[in-house]
Amino acid sequence: MLFIETSIFTKQIKELVNDEEYRQLQQDLLVQPDKGDLIKNGGGIRKVRCAQGNKGKSGGIRVIYYWVTEDDQIFFLVAYPKSVKDNLTDKETSILRQLVKEQFHG
Repeated sequence: MLFIETSIFTKQIKELVNDEEYRQLQQDLLVQPDKGDLIKNGGGIRKVRCAQGNKGKSGGIRVIYYWVTEDDQIFFLVAYPKSVKDNLTDKETSILRQLVKEQFHG
């Protein structure tokens, strides 16, 4: 499994979780790449909860990603604290859907 990060994701994840928490997320997705819930009208993008410090998963962060099944890749798109927002807006979903479409479906 290959993990690919957008530049914004790299910046966000470094600010939100420590290396151990990020490794655990990657390990979870290695075992179950479809773990995240599909986002409505997202073109295959998924959201998954990730623990953050002592907050656990319910108070942690959301990671938005796309699983490229044919290439066995996880494309990390964005990450944000659940305390800031629970879900992406329709506009954000549309932008990420378009990014995935351009990147992986020509």
